[in-house]
Amino acid sequence: MSTLHNQKYLKPIRKYLRNHATSAEATLWNMLKKSQVGGYKFRRQHSIGKYVVDFYCPSLQLVIELDGEPHADLVNIALDSERDEFINQHGIAVFRYENRWVFEYPEVIKQEILEFGERKK
Repeated sequence: MSTLHNQKYLKPIRKYLRNHATSAEATLWNMLKKSQVGGYKFRRQHSIGKYVVDFYCPSLQLVIELDGEPHADLVNIALDSERDEFINQHGIAVFRYENRWVFEYPEVIKQEILEFGERKK
């Protein structure tokens, strides 16, 4: 792992976030863990640079972020945009979903991951 990924100083934060997952994060993790979607391995609460992302798939170079109410205001939209730009500059794609999508449209999320994987081949 390069120095871009999983900085030591962020380990306590990553651990805290894993142990205090939102219901949407826990539900999506149950869908992604153990390579259940297309055989792709995902990590949860993985850091890239100074940012901790919800889910990361190294083989696809894909980040999945779940957004709740705190992300709806203009300040957080700007911060998310800055974060996405940093991640994109390192060749990593970012998919963002509102929390409700995990419960209402889980098959859409799976399908988008699979289609992205096909395009990466």
